[in-house]
Parts: sequence; structure tokens; C-alpha cells
Amino acid sequence: MRARPLALVGPTAAGKTAAALEIAEALGAEIVSVDSMLVYRGMDIGTAKPTAAERARVPHHLIDLVDPSESFSVERYQRLGREVLAEIAARRRPALLVGGSGLYYRALGGELTFPGTDDATRRSLEREAELVGPAGLYGRLRDLDPAAADKIEPGNVRRTVRALEVAAVTGSAFSSFASAWERYPSQRVHAAGLRPEPGAERLRVRIEAMLAAGWLDEVRGLMRAGFGGWLTATQAIGYAELVRHLEGALSLQDTVGQVVRRTKNLARRQMAWFRRDPRIRWFPAEGADPAASHAALLDYLKAGA
Repeated sequence: MRARPLALVGPTAAGKTAAALEIAEALGAEIVSVDSMLVYRGMDIGTAKPTAAERARVPHHLIDLVDPSESFSVERYQRLGREVLAEIAARRRPALLVGGSGLYYRALGGELTFPGTDDATRRSLEREAELVGPAGLYGRLRDLDPAAADKIEPGNVRRTVRALEVAAVTGSAFSSFASAWERYPSQRVHAAGLRPEPGAERLRVRIEAMLAAGWLDEVRGLMRAGFGGWLTATQAIGYAELVRHLEGALSLQDTVGQVVRRTKNLARRQMAWFRRDPRIRWFPAEGADPAASHAALLDYLKAGA
């Protein structure tokens, strides 16, 4: 590639979309999503997917790749992402990685190797998760590969299934593929991060704006299409809670409260991922002078273009 990709990362609700549009327009860059939920069609409002108008301003890639009912792996994402980066380089334009999924960011901004997938094995593990529950499946992983289990949230069925799938397909523990995680090659990416101030009120305002934009109607449409049996899609924050609300199990007030709490927890986990990467230079997401902050961010990324 002509140059290493640029990157703008950070936790959810940090203002990455707006900043990325300004930066990409200033640099003539194309945006490459590093968000694990933006690959799903029809999950737009709750994932804060860039709008059609925003995508018309700047070319975006790796968005709306599959239906929510389909499985999608980081190995597939890495393969598609490397093809996209090569195409952008061939056009002699900068690539700007934008998003908050640390795994997808490292897939394109590192030297990680992801084992392949096996549909039958994964489906069998997903059925097992339905029978024994998340805790039961996680317990099997802890017995088989405690090092991997230590790095996976007990309730994260998707990652638990993946760790067990890799062990079944390759015959090697999922944790044995971890050595590359300790390397952060500077030639692979020039990265900046947006760090927001903590606070639930900012998240509550964001979620209420999503509801006003029609999020409930979006979830109703997904429910009609079979939402609930889609393992990966149901991991998206807010969607499961809104399903429970629409089924009458949660008031809207309690739903918003739960979504705020889950979003705060997600932001903490995202920051834990990104703080380990010494290549990322951090900038405040808010401040007394947003224009000056965006100018400093642009100058930093421009230097790496």
C-alpha cells in the first residue's frame, strides 16, 4: 500500500462520525468502518450508522455487508478489509479507519491471524448455548481454555462460541493465537483517539434522540423478520432491551435506563482495549473550543497521511 491507514477510534458516543467526516473531506480520504455492528443491514438507528447523506459526502466501506440473520466473523472482516485498503491505495487516496470495535481495528491495524470458521461447528455450539445457557457454555470454555475465558465476559455468548469453535476446528486452544496481540506495529496504522468525558446524561440524550428518530419502529421491523434467534445481532446494545419493552416486559423508562448502563459498560470495555495500544494519541471529545480540538486532531492525522 502507498501509505499506512489513518485511524480515528474511541468509545461509543464520542463523536467519531462527525469528526471523521470533517477529517476525511479535508484529506480526501475514504472511511473504512471498524465497527462490528455496522456490517448488519437494517440495524441503522441503534448502531448510529452513518446516514445516506453522510455516506454521500464521503465514500464509506464495510457497512451493510450482511443481513442480521447471517453470521459474520472477524476473519471474514479482515479479508474484506484488506481488499478495501488495497483498492483505496490503488486510487492513491488515504484510508481512514473509524469506529469503536477494538477487535476490528486490530484486525486491520495489526498483524493478527484469525483461524477460519466452520458453520456446522458454530451452529452446534449456538444450539448448545440455547440449551445450557451462557453460563453453562462459558463454564465449558473455562474448563477447556482458562486463559481464553479470563479475557471473555461470561455473558458474551458470541465470543465464547468463537473460542470453542476455534479449539474444535484447529485442535489448538483459542489462547494460543494470542502472541500477536502483544505487538503494536507502528507501520500498520497512524491512529488518533477521541476520549469523551464520563457521564450518563450525555448517553441518555443520545438514546432518547435515537428513539425520536424511529428506533422502536426499526426494532418492530426486525422482530417481524425473526429478531431474537439471531445470536450476533442480539448482542447489539439496546435491541434486546427494546424487544422486551415492545413485548410488555419493560417500561420505556426502565428500558432507557438499562440501555444507558449497558452503553456505559461498553464504553469502559472499549477504552480498556484502546488504552493498551501505544500508537493511539488521544484528543478530548469535548472542550471549550471544539474547533481548536478538531484542528489539532486533523493536523495530527494529516502528518501521517
